[in-house]
Amino acid sequence: MHTLILTGPGGAGTSTLAAAAAVRAAGAGRTTLLLTRQPSPVAGLADVPGLEVRTVDAGGAVERFWGAAVVPAAATLPQVTLPPASSVASLPGTAELALFAELGQARAELVVVDAGSSEQAAALLALPATLRWWLDRLLPPGMRALGALRSAAVTSGAARRGPVDAALALVPELEALLAADRLADTTGTVVCLAAVPRAGTAAPLRGLVTALGLHGLRPAAVLARVLPEDDAGEWWRARLEEQTAELTSLEQLAPVHRVPEGATGPANVEGVAALLEDVVLPEDGGLPAPATERLDGAWQLTVPLPFAERGAVGLTRWEDDLVVTVAGTRRSLRLDPLLRRCEVTGGRLADPASADARLVVSFRPDPQLWPAELLASVRRSS
Repeated sequence: MHTLILTGPGGAGTSTLAAAAAVRAAGAGRTTLLLTRQPSPVAGLADVPGLEVRTVDAGGAVERFWGAAVVPAAATLPQVTLPPASSVASLPGTAELALFAELGQARAELVVVDAGSSEQAAALLALPATLRWWLDRLLPPGMRALGALRSAAVTSGAARRGPVDAALALVPELEALLAADRLADTTGTVVCLAAVPRAGTAAPLRGLVTALGLHGLRPAAVLARVLPEDDAGEWWRARLEEQTAELTSLEQLAPVHRVPEGATGPANVEGVAALLEDVVLPEDGGLPAPATERLDGAWQLTVPLPFAERGAVGLTRWEDDLVVTVAGTRRSLRLDPLLRRCEVTGGRLADPASADARLVVSFRPDPQLWPAELLASVRRSS
């Protein structure tokens, strides 16, 4: 199964291009699901054979979760009075969570995700790692194991149910959500950027590419809505020159596919499908995973961060995690067992501001965590 994510600045036609990709995939015989938070750009999408269109309603998802998980969990707590689901206000990030949950339930050969704006897409892609971080910090595995034992005791009548049990009852819901994380397969997740090539379009998208890189992804294509090459006066020629210059900048981010811009949007399903008639969308994506290598008795970890700027990357070591902050997003990378027993000695950004930019973090053995004989052999080998 593959996942195709469409995103871009507001007004770039992301929803329309997502619909076009979904219609073309279904027309090629693939069972396809289109996930979107927006109304359909044209009528008739739901009637396309092999295509299912699912509009994600964040408010409805919150109400269903409240009724199915929160209310039963608190049912045995007489001191707690919960409001009805229809009175629950959505928290920030609920829309991304609802979209992520729908994505985990998808079983189509191809799922096309209208991820909305660049900021919304970045929040969606950061969500799995963020949820795992909070779950591990608030309820580490050992506590969850004890919680399972307590839940069994409550069920058998050996213990009385309390507020802690109500909270623990929600843990399986989160674990099931994360177990179905479709975005964890970075090789099967393809990101395409929608853009209207005007002056300044490429610059903010570079930040999005860096944020994608932190989560193991990179854009596989840019779908650029371009004007026809007509000679209609000085204004038109100036716009075409601006468009040409910005297309050059966009080509640094990913291969550019030109999508002809019309005076009006497509009026029907056939018009939507025609937008990508000559475009072959890529089938795979993803960046190389962070890699560890040994150098002169020490080790270094390399994390791809395309287009990251020098001085704009934050790095923190916290217990067994390396925490990286860049382009408005943050991710905790779990170190492998070898590096967990090492100290961080430095970090640098190689090839900054380029497609090959990468964070290189150096480590050395921690004498307190290494056996003396093994530590001596490492030093001799260096």
